[in-house]
Amino acid sequence: MDVLLSIRPKYIDSIINGQKRYEFRKTIFRRNYINSVYIYATSPVKKIIGAFKIGDIIKDQPANLWERLNEFSGLKEDEFFNYFRDEEVGFAIEIKDMEVFEHPLDPIEVIPDFVPPQSFCYLRSTLFIDCFKEGKKYRKIEDY
Repeated sequence: MDVLLSIRPKYIDSIINGQKRYEFRKTIFRRNYINSVYIYATSPVKKIIGAFKIGDIIKDQPANLWERLNEFSGLKEDEFFNYFRDEEVGFAIEIKDMEVFEHPLDPIEVIPDFVPPQSFCYLRSTLFIDCFKEGKKYRKIEDY
């Protein structure tokens, strides 16, 4: 099983350049057998730009997450706490083996009637293998 995560382009840039090594979420996947996390860049990009493997998933109070991971967050303190406002618990997903597609995928090409997920959605594991068979290649970003 794979997951498609919606992420704003400015945060994707921080992931690619290594400043952001954790993706923070208010909710986490219920299924614990996730192979890959695909990244959907929200507007104005509106493309699936890459994928990563999950390292650790840390569940804790937002203040503790910030204290422990702020240097790897790619966020300003006010952005972080505004996002987790009124939340008692949060999740930090460690980003491992980040890959950026050489040619970002238009999701309409591979997912009929595509609607971007508000946070994330589950995907059939072989969904993108078909795209690679058609000659769409990607480049690997070195582990941070």
